[in-house]
Amino acid sequence: QVQLVESGGGSVQAGGSLTLSCTAAGNIVSTYCLAWFRQVPGKEREGVAGLNSDGRVRYADSVKGRFTISKDNAKNTLYLELNNLKSEDTAMYYCAAVQDSFWFYLLSASKYKYWGQGTEVTVSA
Repeated sequence: QVQLVESGGGSVQAGGSLTLSCTAAGNIVSTYCLAWFRQVPGKEREGVAGLNSDGRVRYADSVKGRFTISKDNAKNTLYLELNNLKSEDTAMYYCAAVQDSFWFYLLSASKYKYWGQGTEVTVSA
């Protein structure tokens, strides 16, 4: 069983920055597809950024140029750097993992098997 633990959420003003971390219990970061999703109440979970085992990334159009996904294999940790935050970025952010190597489905929630418990990001205007 893969366990994922997110951290780094918080409250910031619009235009501010945060860095989210997702630490995996187990050596999966180097070989799994990894992604960040977000969800607000009443809406479907949205793919934000994904990274496959080859290092290829994919971003939602709404965050391109503002968010950066990265990983540290030695620390078994996935990161999401959030810059120039907007009020519409307010959500619960989740990391997800699956033992696969796809790129096309990186932002598809249904393709992921393991999920963290989430970390909340609140952006005030």
